[in-house]
Amino acid sequence: MIRIVLASLGLTLVLAGCTSNIGPNAYSVSSVGQVNRSVAATVISVRDVDVTGTTGIGATTGVAAGATAGSVIGGGARSNILGAIGGAVIGGLAGAAIERNATEQHAVEYVVQTSNGNLMTLVQGPTPRLAEGDKVLLLYGSPSRLVVDPR
Repeated sequence: MIRIVLASLGLTLVLAGCTSNIGPNAYSVSSVGQVNRSVAATVISVRDVDVTGTTGIGATTGVAAGATAGSVIGGGARSNILGAIGGAVIGGLAGAAIERNATEQHAVEYVVQTSNGNLMTLVQGPTPRLAEGDKVLLLYGSPSRLVVDPR
């Protein structure tokens, strides 16, 4: 039984550790070959932010592991049920906390002003870091991104 609990918690850590790459240099396979609109802009504000990415896998795995572990506590059907419920609650909270901490990333929020005067905000990975006043291209897409204007 302990092996099941440890395996479940290990799986939670592995799955929660699979964070998305939020950098501007990372493209998904489905983005290759897609044409995106680009707009010239100037960076007017730069701010560090944290990005939390939870999928619910940690909480779900924690509930299952906690319920399994809690059900073996006690000496009767009633205490096994109460143990499973208590274990599920505690396991769910622990799994969610592990996942939240494992998937948190640092990022940068940029406010840019486009060549036609519109203000837009975009959050992306911290490298390469842009500075206020930098001339950039705002690339529309999924995800959108800012890159240095090479012109």
